Amino acid sequence: MPFGQTQFMTISINNPVQATLIFDAILLVALLISLRFKKSKDIFPVSQSQELKGLAILLIVFSHIGYFLVTDHRFLFPLTIMAGASVDLFLFLSGMGLTASALKKPLSAINFYRKNLLKLFIPFWVTLVLFLSLDFLFLKITYSWLFIEKAFVGFFPSADLYKDLDSPLWYFTLILFYYLIFPLLFSKKRPWLSAIIIYAISILILHQNLSLLSWVSSFYRLHVIAFPMGILAGWLLCNPQIINNNKCCALLKNKINNLANPNILNWIKKYLFIIFRCSLVIFLLFFIGYFAYYFGGQSDPDKAQLVSIITMSAIIFLFLLKKTESKLLQLFGIYSYEIYLLHWPILYRYDFLYKYLPSWLATVFYLIFFIAAGWLLKKTSELILNIIDKSTKRADKPASN
Repeated sequence: MPFGQTQFMTISINNPVQATLIFDAILLVALLISLRFKKSKDIFPVSQSQELKGLAILLIVFSHIGYFLVTDHRFLFPLTIMAGASVDLFLFLSGMGLTASALKKPLSAINFYRKNLLKLFIPFWVTLVLFLSLDFLFLKITYSWLFIEKAFVGFFPSADLYKDLDSPLWYFTLILFYYLIFPLLFSKKRPWLSAIIIYAISILILHQNLSLLSWVSSFYRLHVIAFPMGILAGWLLCNPQIINNNKCCALLKNKINNLANPNILNWIKKYLFIIFRCSLVIFLLFFIGYFAYYFGGQSDPDKAQLVSIITMSAIIFLFLLKKTESKLLQLFGIYSYEIYLLHWPILYRYDFLYKYLPSWLATVFYLIFFIAAGWLLKKTSELILNIIDKSTKRADKPASN
């Protein structure tokens, strides 16, 4: 834990409701401008995963601002109420992505770790060095060597937003756990069994009530099912029968449409389908907001987990239904991991906008700043990874000869 911790203050917001309306209007216009029709015909393309990641990181940032950075929780409401479902989205997409990759291009455990752990750790280490240095140089905050050692191996047993180096890093420990056990337990022949085993092991560990995890175990319990669900989804999406059925449905639909000449009946059927799809999208939007608002404050972990999973599933279904994609959400999705690593210490300990600008304008500028900072961190990490790859290849050449 830090020594000589400086006491920081949350920020007061003038006219939080008005500021929220202004920001919401700007965000809505930006999202509408960035909309494009989907190009990919896949069930769940990479672009859609990026959109969902972008939405998730935005909702997490809004939640941290609205509930923990400012004194008035009306600011950015109701964009602040779905942080739990957003964490589940990240875990779900991670499980799905790792499963799809493992089914298409299987790797040994060593090669899996070499490929994925470096991508996980390099930006994380860069961020750690950055904030440890900034805290020491500008805020005169120091940390024990034991804390630093635990931090660099990715173990964060506490999640105090106001005292820890970077509180959201409790999630890093959880995703690192899944990355470590995934290649050891994943079966290409029975991915569904792998999902069950990973879920069972997670539950078994949590039920041990380990003192080391006492601070963060409640967070883990809320999100323990999302990663195994992602494994199941990745297995289903890579299942040839499902893919072929989807292609057959599309082919059948085209043949039916081509059987008759255009007439009033086809016109009616076409627009009835459009109306049904739009109605379903509107219903899902209402359902997500209503469910998150009225059921999202559950104190019981099991009920809270259920609400979070239902909300997450509705969001995914909504994105599957819509015919457009948001380039803005995709942009945030591309840098979502980097923004996750950077955003809270900058907002809380190094705020340079809320103190001087209207809150809605500060929020807009912070989002732009996070994109720029995320880009810089990603490029720096890629440069380091390229250097490591070149060094590894040079080291492997004599061995291969």
